[in-house]
Parts: sequence; C-alpha cells; structure tokens
Amino acid sequence: MAEKTLFSQVGEKEVTRAIIGEFAKQFQEYVESDVIIIGAGPSGLMAGKELAHEGFKVLLVERNNYLGGGFWIGGYLMNKVTVRAPAQEVLTELGIPFKEAVPGLYVADGPHACSKLIAAACDAGVKIINMTKFDDIVLREGNRVAGAVINWTPVSAMPREITCVDPIAIVSRMVVDATGHDASVVSKLEERGLIKTVGYGAMWVEKSEDLVVEHTGEAHPGLVVMGMAVSTLYGLPRMGPTFGAMLLSGRKGAEVIKTRLRKS
Repeated sequence: MAEKTLFSQVGEKEVTRAIIGEFAKQFQEYVESDVIIIGAGPSGLMAGKELAHEGFKVLLVERNNYLGGGFWIGGYLMNKVTVRAPAQEVLTELGIPFKEAVPGLYVADGPHACSKLIAAACDAGVKIINMTKFDDIVLREGNRVAGAVINWTPVSAMPREITCVDPIAIVSRMVVDATGHDASVVSKLEERGLIKTVGYGAMWVEKSEDLVVEHTGEAHPGLVVMGMAVSTLYGLPRMGPTFGAMLLSGRKGAEVIKTRLRKS
C-alpha cells in the first residue's frame, strides 16, 4: 500500500530552480527601471508604494537582510514607534492600529506598522533586492544621476586582500537616496565635487520633522533625497525615534518624482 503524503512530490532540484529562475527573471527585468530607491526604511518604502501604485516601475535596494530600518524597533530597542500629527493619517490609510499617547502624538507597534508598510509597497508592485549594497552612482551627460552600482553586501565584509568581486550597474530615470543619516548616494556625489553636505545637527524634534519634509526634493539632476538623508545633506536637526516625517517625506518625494517623470 502506497504511503500517503501531505505535500506535493517536489524535490530539492525543483525548489532550487524555482528560486534561481524567478529571481533571475525579475532581476533581468529590473536592470532598467523608472525609479531606483536606495534604502528600504520608512521613507523609501513609502515612496516606492506611492510610485508603484501609479504604475511606475520601482526597484528598492536594501543592504540588510530585513526591511524597514528603525521602523521595526522604534527607539532604545523598545519596539513602539511614534508619529506626530498629521502623520497618523498615513497609519490610518495603511490599516495600522495606533493610540494617542498625548494630544498630537500617536504610538503604534513597530513590527505591525513596518509589516503593513512593507506589504503595501509589495502589493503596489515594488520589487526588492536585499543584502545588496549601494557602491557608486551611474552618471550621464551633465552629471545627471542615471543609476546605481551595486554589489552583494557580504562582499564588503571580506578581507581586502582576497576581495576581487566587481560590482554591476542598474539604470533608471530617477534615483532616490533614502539611506538615512549615511546619505550614501549623496556622499558619492560629494566625493566627485558635485554636491556639498553639511552633516545632520543635534536632536530637535519640533523643528526637524517640518524641515525634513520641507527640504525633500531633487537635490541634483536625477537624484531625489528624502528621509534623514535630507538632514545630512542640509544640516538639519535629527529627530530621533519618531517617524511621521519619514512617511511624509517619502510621500512628498514620490510626488516630486511623478511630476519629473511625467514631464520627461
């Protein structure tokens, strides 16, 4: 009598082929995108969601093996995240439960909030490659940013004397620096004398969030800067573990990109 089994009769080779085949197919398709977003924190995820929802082809590049940046864990390793009004409207739109801590300040569970934002971005059509480190920029005529040079994150941890792994390039109509305080894409422009960063200032929550959203935009042809990378570029105060400006900066950056792409 044949042994009854619960699962389909699929083995290791089929599993491996499915992973390799589907990853390669998607990666080949997204070597050229409308928008490449470097950094999958809340501002990058938010921007990606907004853009993909409008039909733009969006690739999100994250150096870690997880998404969401500090949105997962809040402040001081206590996984509650706060947003100041009016950013709670985004939480409502995403279906994230939250409570009002004091008038104008709202608190939510970090893992729940982050999961909802990631799911919303994926549902909108954003494609993601993680464990992938931004290495350099692609420049075109007039020093316009036109893509990113990337490599596997673990390569950077290898001893220099045994490392000889050349990166590859992906291209796009627009690139986003959503890499937080590191401002990694902006820093590459600065190395080439094309832009000047000031470095983020001391914490001042009441000032920082408004200023980050206000300064979000195209900082160099082809490059939109959002989130805490804005603070590093323009010398704005840091904001600590509150995330309203991250969400609204991502939304504003997406609007800037939509306008720019529709004109080109």
